Amino acid sequence: MPKSTKKLSECKKACVVKVTKLHATTELKARLISFGVMKDAVIEVLEYAPAKSTIEIKVGKTRLALRAQEAELIEVQKV
Repeated sequence: MPKSTKKLSECKKACVVKVTKLHATTELKARLISFGVMKDAVIEVLEYAPAKSTIEIKVGKTRLALRAQEAELIEVQKV
């Protein structure tokens, strides 16, 4: 039975998830993959900006900030 999936933008702080699908445009998908955000990558949610406009995540040893609308395009499930 598959685990339920949700958007990365719905994850709480300190949540550790695995990427199941990227719904991004070709250009954005290429940029995300260059940072290590790809299928089966494990992501830790570190912090949200006060207005939740950006989300800081950790992929491997890399920390990056995504816009909320970019995080909406990343489908994840709990590890």
